[in-house]
Amino acid sequence: MAVHEQPRRSSGFHLPTLRGNRTTSASGPAVSAVTGTSTAGAFALASLRLLTGFVFLWAFLDKTFGFGYATPSGKGWADGGSPTRGFLGSVAAGPMRSAFHSWAGATWADWLFMLGLLGIGLALLTGVALRIAAIAGTAMMTLMWVAEWPPARHLADGSPSMSANPFVDYHVIYAVTLIALAAVAAGDALGLGRLWAKLPIVRDHGWLR
Repeated sequence: MAVHEQPRRSSGFHLPTLRGNRTTSASGPAVSAVTGTSTAGAFALASLRLLTGFVFLWAFLDKTFGFGYATPSGKGWADGGSPTRGFLGSVAAGPMRSAFHSWAGATWADWLFMLGLLGIGLALLTGVALRIAAIAGTAMMTLMWVAEWPPARHLADGSPSMSANPFVDYHVIYAVTLIALAAVAAGDALGLGRLWAKLPIVRDHGWLR
C-alpha cells in the first residue's frame, strides 16, 4: 500500500529565498524515497502473506489427499484417515492432555481443523477476510501450542521433552504473523483486499475486513 506524501504549502505571502528554493527542490527525492519504501514494505508483507497462506493450504491438501509428506499416501482424510487422531492422540504433556486425547479422531474435531486450515489458507492467498483468518488462526495456533506444551521439560513418561524454548515456538510466530498481516491490511497488495473492502457488507461490518 503506497503512501503519497504531498509537500505542505503554507498560506500567506512570503518573500522567495534561496533556502526556500532548496527545500522545495529537495522535497521531490524525499517524497520518492518515502513512496518507494512504502511500496517495498507493502510487497514484502504481501509476500509474507502469500507464503504463510501456502503453508496452511498445503497442510490442508496434504492431510486431505496424503501426498506422502506429513501424511502418508493412502492415509489422507479422503481415504478415511483422521487428520487429528495422530497429533492429538500423541499429546504427552500439558494441562489439556486428557482432553486432547478424547478429541483425537472425533468427527467434529477433524472438520473444524480441516476447515480452519482451508479457510485460513484461502483468506491469506486471496487477501480477503484477514481479520477473521487472524482470529481463527490464533485460536488454532494457541490450541496447538498447548498440545505441544513447550514449557514442559519432561513428558508424561519422564523422558525429556526436547523443548527448544519454553514460551516462543513456531505456533506463536504464526499467530503474531496472522495478526500483523490483518492489522496492516496486507491483502491490498498482490491480493483482492481493496475490492473486498469496497463490498457493502464489508464496509458496514469492519470485522469482515
